Amino acid sequence: MPSGGDRTDRKVYPNAELDRRLREAAADLDSYEATARALIAELDAEGYDLEISDPTQRRKPVAESTATGPRSIEDQFRAEVDAIELHDREQEADLARRIEFARWRLDVALEAEGIDPEELDGGSHRPPMPGVHETCVFPATVCRRWMELHAMRNEMVERNLYLALINVERYAHTRIGRMDLIQEGSSALFRAVDGFDWRRGLLFRTYAVHWLNQAFRSHLYNFGNTVRLPVYLQKAMKHVHSAVERLGNPKASVEQIAEEADLKTNIVESALGATRSTQSIDAALGGDGDGPSLQDLIPRDEEEGDPYDPTMEEFSVADGVEMALDRLSDRERLVVTKRFGLMGEKEHTLAEIAGELGVSLERIRQIQVRSMAKMATPKLRKAIDPFLMQ
Repeated sequence: MPSGGDRTDRKVYPNAELDRRLREAAADLDSYEATARALIAELDAEGYDLEISDPTQRRKPVAESTATGPRSIEDQFRAEVDAIELHDREQEADLARRIEFARWRLDVALEAEGIDPEELDGGSHRPPMPGVHETCVFPATVCRRWMELHAMRNEMVERNLYLALINVERYAHTRIGRMDLIQEGSSALFRAVDGFDWRRGLLFRTYAVHWLNQAFRSHLYNFGNTVRLPVYLQKAMKHVHSAVERLGNPKASVEQIAEEADLKTNIVESALGATRSTQSIDAALGGDGDGPSLQDLIPRDEEEGDPYDPTMEEFSVADGVEMALDRLSDRERLVVTKRFGLMGEKEHTLAEIAGELGVSLERIRQIQVRSMAKMATPKLRKAIDPFLMQ
């Protein structure tokens, strides 16, 4: 069905009037929700839509750059964010109440149409945009209410994008690209908008900073290393480094560090092993980027050309699998290799293996379970952990 944006005969309820009535209702918080929902019923009965602010009206002209060369994407983004006018405390509270009101009104429309809210929030559909005439799979009223809410959320996020630029500076020393962090922070602002409660009397920025820092840290934990490390291990690395500094001995033993950091020795060992950095064989070794690369220093067969060889790895997945299979009997090894397609075999079903060995399917399942238990040793886990996604 066509979205609400396709109608031209709608009656629009001005934001100024809506803000006035919600502000009056907010004087009594105990009855606020009931008053607001009565207003929703009134607007629905009279066929009013909510006003959608023009984004261009909240932007100042972008100053012309005096730089002679092309500006980076970050510089352009900063210039656009600087051009967005900020709200004062009262205007921010008005917008927050308006967002809550629009969300309640959308819920009413969804209930009237018998639509599960998760179809909007968790589905693959995107909210219609003002002025864009595109097909919407939901009834026109739902599309309009969804568009109104999304436009108001966008406004709150846009007016607070400067927070992402300010707080990203704390993470400027990391290897993650600044624009990647800014993008994560911008997404986190939407989560902050959805959780913000204007009744507490806080400024939105006070609440949003928590979500920004959480988003930045989460991105660093997940993408800060060439090989992804589990979050628990990255946190352990911080405690280990702090313990080493307190001990004043870079060569302190694992036991000393574990005692100082109040961690188990196996965690300390894993953390110390994870601190090893990675280096691309194509990267220049010189500080100016013009020196020889690592691959230039690796002896190689000129006929093969590629300097990399699996033997350069300290430990391979194949080594770990072979170590595990060595713990099995011949029959167990046969079942596991065929079942999971190891050692050049293709994957087989339990029924196929049972038919080949002339035993029952249940017997093959028992062999598989027993084999997996025998292979699940701490030594094997430690060996293959670096190759597993946590």
